[in-house]
Amino acid sequence: MPKITIKAGHVRPIWAGHPWVYAQAVELVEGGATPGDEVDVVDARGQWLGRGLYSPGSAIPVRLYTRCQNQNFNLSLIEQRISAAIRRRATLGLPSPRTNAYRVLNGEGDDFPGLVIDRYADTVVVQMGTIGVKQREKLVLDSIEQLIRPRCIIDRTSDRLARAENFVANRGIVRGVAELSEMTFQERAFDFNIPLELSQKTGFYLDQRTLRGRIEQMARGRQVLDVFCYVGPFSLAAARGGASRVTAVDSSLLALEVAAQAAERNGLSGRIVHERNDAFDAMKHAGRHGGYDLVVCDPPKLAPSRSSSERALSLMRKMAAAGCQAVTPGGMLVICSCSAALGLNELTRALALGGRDVNVVPRVLERWYQGPDHPVVAAFPEGLYLSAVIAEISSIK
Repeated sequence: MPKITIKAGHVRPIWAGHPWVYAQAVELVEGGATPGDEVDVVDARGQWLGRGLYSPGSAIPVRLYTRCQNQNFNLSLIEQRISAAIRRRATLGLPSPRTNAYRVLNGEGDDFPGLVIDRYADTVVVQMGTIGVKQREKLVLDSIEQLIRPRCIIDRTSDRLARAENFVANRGIVRGVAELSEMTFQERAFDFNIPLELSQKTGFYLDQRTLRGRIEQMARGRQVLDVFCYVGPFSLAAARGGASRVTAVDSSLLALEVAAQAAERNGLSGRIVHERNDAFDAMKHAGRHGGYDLVVCDPPKLAPSRSSSERALSLMRKMAAAGCQAVTPGGMLVICSCSAALGLNELTRALALGGRDVNVVPRVLERWYQGPDHPVVAAFPEGLYLSAVIAEISSIK
């Protein structure tokens, strides 16, 4: 089997359980490794560290899938990892009578780097993030059909990631019912019908389920502004929680149409106003007209890579400033980042600076991360990609 030797001084994270081998850590590649091959990873003294799949040319040329020398990446291992992930969700109570949409397998968090599996009732959505997993696509899909038995499987692999790994993403329905036009599912007893044209992430933001529950708890009697609302799950939560007024804002007409249909389907159409607008403009307008008691700002990914983190931090600062202005004195701002390159510390700093720019004091009351069906291995901080803060906004005294 081909072998990758790690430079001295780069071993400790891998030894502690980090699943990635970065390009700058590689000392030597031996044995004629080709894209997607299984490779052994050893330290400078030749001691075996793990086995992974090879992605030459990538900033992460090896993602480790095992620390056992007698394991190979085959059908048996794939079934073991998916089965273990299913059992892990069962301990979380997923699926449940109220929720049948959740993440079944979360890549490195479930010891399966390069694969995401999301379940939406009887539909499964996959994302393949490495050439090695893509080459074993048939085995992966066969295992999903055997273990989950979905009505259909949809591939929503990112074109950007596929290009980086030098393969072509096969987006669309890849197994099962070919004429499917929408995904129908429940989350926290809300009914959703999401057309396949809406393809953010795997079709829905499953990772924010726990925060949506918190917003529902906070909303009673408050006026709520939800920007970047997408199909409206935060708005629905606020309305069901007893908000006195909910305004849901997005720039996508299709997303707003689906959000309005969801509000009607769930008996909340009279409680939510849906508005097509730019999020910054909506927050600035709110600030000029009295503000809201609770503002939720959950933007799309601002920092797809570490190299773009400075620009993203600047943009998040401006967003935080606009959000602070949109909140009435003593009200709450919920602001989120869905990029590991703009984590909790960076998000909090952007909020502090944005608040200072508009002469208010954001006081962080709560910190939130992705839901428990998106687990993170302790040695892999990069897996903690979603962070949010709930802050009280006060005037400077």
